[in-house]
Amino acid sequence: MNSIPLTFSSWLNAPAHHQWLAAEGQRLLTFASAARLPEGFGDLDECGRLPSGARAGTMNTARMTHSFAMAHIQGIPGYAALVDHGIAALNGALRDGEYGGWFAAPGHADGNSGKAAYLHAFVALAASSAVVAARPGAEALLAEAIRVIETHFWSEEEGAMRESFNRDWSCEEAYRGANSNMHATEAFLALADVTQDPRWLNRALHIVERVIHQHAAAGDYRVVEHFDRQWQPLPDYNQEHPADGFRPYGTTPGHAFEWARLLLHLEAARCQAGMLSPGWLLLDAQQLFENACGDAWDVDGAPGIVYTLDWQQRPVVRQRLHWTHAEAAAAASALLQRTGDLQYETWYRRFWEFTAEHFIDPLHGSWHHELDSNNRPSAEIWAGKPDLYHAWQAVLIPRLPLAPSMASALAEVSRLQVV
Repeated sequence: MNSIPLTFSSWLNAPAHHQWLAAEGQRLLTFASAARLPEGFGDLDECGRLPSGARAGTMNTARMTHSFAMAHIQGIPGYAALVDHGIAALNGALRDGEYGGWFAAPGHADGNSGKAAYLHAFVALAASSAVVAARPGAEALLAEAIRVIETHFWSEEEGAMRESFNRDWSCEEAYRGANSNMHATEAFLALADVTQDPRWLNRALHIVERVIHQHAAAGDYRVVEHFDRQWQPLPDYNQEHPADGFRPYGTTPGHAFEWARLLLHLEAARCQAGMLSPGWLLLDAQQLFENACGDAWDVDGAPGIVYTLDWQQRPVVRQRLHWTHAEAAAAASALLQRTGDLQYETWYRRFWEFTAEHFIDPLHGSWHHELDSNNRPSAEIWAGKPDLYHAWQAVLIPRLPLAPSMASALAEVSRLQVV
C-alpha cells in the first residue's frame, strides 16, 4: 500500500528530526550493550549496570538480538559480536535440548520449565533479523523456531497461536492471549519477508481477524486481552492482580497502539506481495488509535497514557510505561505515513514531546521505564531499564516504509544507498 504524500511540513520529512531519532537510537544502543551475560542478555538497572546475580532471559536475549541485528544491518560498528552472542545463547543455553523450544531462563533456573508462545514469537523475530544480518548460526535458529511454532503453537483451526505448554508439550494451558498473538503477528510479518512464504501473511491476517476485527470491533475497538481456550472473552481475568506486567486486568491502551501499527504493516506487506487486503485493516487501525488516545491520554488529569483501563474506560493502573508511549509514537507515524492526515502529525509530536520531557534520561542513559501518576520515575511494575526493543523500534519506524518488515526494510535502504 503506497503512502500518501504529506501536504504540510511534517517531522517525518524533517532532516533534523531524522538526525535526532538516529542520535537517540545510538544512545539507546550504547546503554543496552552492557546487558551481555555468559548465557545471553540480562536486565540492566536504572544506571545501566547488571545487578548482582543477574540472569539471562530468553525474552531479553531475543529482543536484544533482534535490536542489535538491526543496528548491524545499518552499518553501525560494534554490534555484530552482540548479535552472534545472542544467536549462540538462543541456540544453546536458553534452548531445551531434550524436548525442543525455549525456556524463559537458562536450564529453567527460574523454576519455570514451560514453553510460552510469547517468548517463541520473539525467538522467531530475532532469528529472522539475524538472517537478514547474515550472521552465522542464524539460519539454523530460524529453522528451529519455525519448526517449533508450526509443530506446537500455530493452530490452523483457530487461526491463532496456542498460549503455552509444559516442558514436554503434553499439557496445554486452557487460555488464549491477545498479547502473544500480537507479537506472533509481528514475527510472522518478518518471517514472510525472510522465507518469501506468503502463508505467514495469511496467518497474520487470521490472527488480526480474530483478535481485532471480531473481538475488539465488537467492544467498540477496545482490545480484549484474555480468552478461554474456545476464544470466549474473560473480562475479569486478573482483576485481583491488575498491574501484572504481561496479563493485566482490563484493556491496555498501549496494545491498541501496537495493534494499529501492525494492521498497517500487514496491509502494506500484503499489497507488496500482490495479495488482497481487506479495507477494514486501515479502518480498524484508525479506530484503535482514536479510542486509545481518547480513552487513555490525560484521562486522570495529568498528561501521558495510563497503563490500563477497566471496561468503562476508567483508569485502573495509572502508571505511565515507556513502551506504551513508544508504541503510541510509532502508531501515529504509521498512520501519518499511510493517510497523510494532519491529526496524526499532531499526536506524533505530542507523544515525542512528552517522551523527551519525561521518559528520556539524559543523566543515566536510556529511558525511565515507568512513571507514576504524577510523571515521576517509579518502579512498581518494571524495575530498572531492561528493555531496548520498544524505544529502539520507535526511533526506527518513522524513518522506514510500512513494508517490508523492519530488518528487511533496513537492508533494502542500505542497498539503495549503495546503488
